[in-house]
Formats: sequence, C-alpha cells, structure tokens
Amino acid sequence: MTSEGNRADGSTANQATRGKTDEAENPRDPAYFQYYGQLQHQQNMLQDYVRTSTYQSAIVQNGPAVFKDKVVLDVGAGSGILSYFAVQAGAKQVYAVEASDMAKNIHVLLDAADPNRLKPRNPWLHGKIQVVNAKMEDPNISIPPVDVIISEPIGVLLVHERMLESFIFARNKFLKPGGAILPSHGTIHLAPFTDSALWMETMTKVRFWEQSAFYGVDLNPLYPAALDEYFRMPVVGYFDPRSLVASPGPGHHNVDFAQVTLDELKDFTVPFTWVCTYTGIVHGIAGWFDLAFSPPTHVPNGVTVNMSTSPAAARTHWQQVRFLLQEPLAVNSQQVIKGTMHCVVNDKRSYDIHATLHLCPPGTLHSDTVPPNVPTRKGLWYLHEQTYNYSYNPPATSEFVPEYNGLYTQDMTMAANVTPLVPIPPDATQDNIQINDIDLSEKDGDMIDDLVFTE
Repeated sequence: MTSEGNRADGSTANQATRGKTDEAENPRDPAYFQYYGQLQHQQNMLQDYVRTSTYQSAIVQNGPAVFKDKVVLDVGAGSGILSYFAVQAGAKQVYAVEASDMAKNIHVLLDAADPNRLKPRNPWLHGKIQVVNAKMEDPNISIPPVDVIISEPIGVLLVHERMLESFIFARNKFLKPGGAILPSHGTIHLAPFTDSALWMETMTKVRFWEQSAFYGVDLNPLYPAALDEYFRMPVVGYFDPRSLVASPGPGHHNVDFAQVTLDELKDFTVPFTWVCTYTGIVHGIAGWFDLAFSPPTHVPNGVTVNMSTSPAAARTHWQQVRFLLQEPLAVNSQQVIKGTMHCVVNDKRSYDIHATLHLCPPGTLHSDTVPPNVPTRKGLWYLHEQTYNYSYNPPATSEFVPEYNGLYTQDMTMAANVTPLVPIPPDATQDNIQINDIDLSEKDGDMIDDLVFTE
C-alpha cells in the first residue's frame, strides 16, 4: 500500500491517502473491515431511520453554530453519510477516514459530483471531501487540526467493536482545543428482567449435551462446558419493556466523549442498585444505551439532540442486549438488588463482562454496603459471542397485566394505568417513528461472527 499520493486520474480535489498496514494489528481486523466494506451492511445501518435521522438532525441543526466554514474529521466514515451531512451543514472541508474498501464507494459518489460531467450527481459535494483510506491510528495519516469530529463508532451496549477507542484517539490527536465532538455523550443503562421462555430455550440447548446415549455416545462429560458456553452468550434482540423487574435507577454508566481516556474505555465498572417493583424471577440483566449530541457549552446557539435504544423507544439496528444468569434469582417486591458489572476489553474487538448481584433487604440504599450472607448470583459473558432472538413483537393492544410475564405486585393494575419502568424518550416512541426497512436478518450492523438464530 502506498503511503500517500494522488488518484489514478491525477485528481487532487478528493485525494485518497493510504497508510501502511500495521503488522501488529488486531487479527480480527481484516474480517472486520471486510464486513464493513460491503454495501449490504452499510445499507442495513443507513436504513435505520432513528440512527440516520438523528445524526442528520444533530449535524444539520448545528450547521450555523458548529459546522459552517469549519474543517471536519469523520472517523470510520463507512458509506460517507456523515461526511455528506457535514457538507450539507456548511463544512468547508471534510476528511473522511475509512479503513475498509468502502472508501472506494465514497470516491464513486464524489467522482459523480464533478460539475464537468454531463449529468453530475450531488454537485454540492465537489471539492469538499478528502477520503483517507486508512485506519485512524495509522501514523502516516496527514490531516491538519480540525474544528469538529463526527463519528458513528457505536456497537451493542455502546462499546462493542471498540471503535470508540479510534474516536477518542482522533480526538486526542486532531481536535483543536475547544473543538466539538459529536456524539458528545453515551450512557449505558442496566436493569433486571424476567423471561422464562428465553431462559428455558437456552437451557434446552444445554440439555442436549446431557444425553448419555446419543447414537451410543455419552455426551454428558461436555454438559458443564455447554452450560458455561450458552449462558455466557449475550442475547441481542428486542424485548418487552414490561418484562423489567425494576427500573434502571442508578444502574447506568455515563461516558463523556470529550473527556474520557482510552484507559477508562478499556476497563470500567457499572454499579447498580435496583428496587424491585414486582415479585418474580430475575433471569438476567438487560442493557441498552442512549446518545447525546451536545455542542460545547461555549458555542452559542448550539442544539442538543438525543437518541435512545431503550426497549420503550423506537427500534434501532442496535436493538438491546440481555445477559442470562445460569441460576435465576427469586425476588420479592421492594427487595433491592445491588451489584456491579465489570467490563474489560479483549482481543476480539469486544469485552469480557463479569457481573455480581446481591439480593438485599428493602430500604437498602445505593451508598450502603452489601449485608453479609445475602443471596448472590454471578455471571460471565463474552460480548463478542452474541446470539440473537427476534421473537418479540410489540402487542397490538395496550391491555396488559404483570402476571402475563410472571410478575406480581400488591397492586395488579392494568398496565395501561401503570407508569412504565423505562420512561419513553420524547419523540422516540413506536407511534412517532416507524421503521419498516431494517433487515433484521442482519443483527445490528455490527460484524456477525457466528450467527446463532433461536427458533
């Protein structure tokens, strides 16, 4: 690969820069970038109406305050859509950094914008975008200090695929002091859930390895390994928000992309304290995230735009994720679950996740220490070993009682009259946003390693 140079046609208006491959790169990088170099996977993300429209709103609405006549860096540009939005918002120059072969497709669009063509397409893009076909960390990249950094570096539970590290690397190296970074914040939310059908479905798969006479072979010695393997696989998919046993409460983790360090991204702990609303069985921990696009506070007339992947919000290609416990936890209403989720990066472009849950007496506070000898559950999950469950569809009627999900409380009011445990974000309800074009056979736009579809 050449380090830097003009296009084959001699054009320099949309110059491509290629850096040398890092010999010490993550061994999963080739497959990762091959995945994102395909149009079908870019389409899956582009057709996520919530994702794409939120980014366009955040960029275009902040055009006068943040983007007009500014130099912009798009980290992991993919199809180039955020770069195009930045031009729409008035950017003077955009550097679109994309390591996959998708950079070639950005060039196709930019070449078609040449006003000297017989029928130029998107001529407003001409001369505005420089494509850099390299990894963000490539030392040979030649980019000047920029006023704004934009990116969509988000994966399941906010952090999967570890693109956030490239986002922060770019911030540290290229963003001018006082510059804007969008998105500006991410928040991970956690809450306990019940789903006996999902748990039993998973356990049924494990039971296969309990057979003592499978075609004359005793598989039982593999049962413990199967139990660990199936239950350490996070389940990605939509789920009924009414299956939550408690609200997220203090169980969240805020990430300020303007301030967070690389070390803080690589190893972090999310403490949680959940007051159980219902009596029932906790089968695991549910997780999702929110994004905020807030210009720096010193920027006048900046516009903040928010997006949620909550189970109560409109569907996105990220969906939600659930972490099943091998041994479910029986809880009573008003009992408190205290614990932590510890996330540490691995070499699979993802995280190893450890969680501990303690069942505490009613009235236990977030600041209290865990009492001795209380029921405890622990779990280990590998965020890259995802399985998928698409069994949930929103009900056609709002009529619902908690016992439909095996949950009980003293006040068994119809759900239509009960305050939801997960508040529905403004302008992000299923009624306000309909997403009909997302290909749900595609997971969520993050790279699929070994798909395991549930029946």
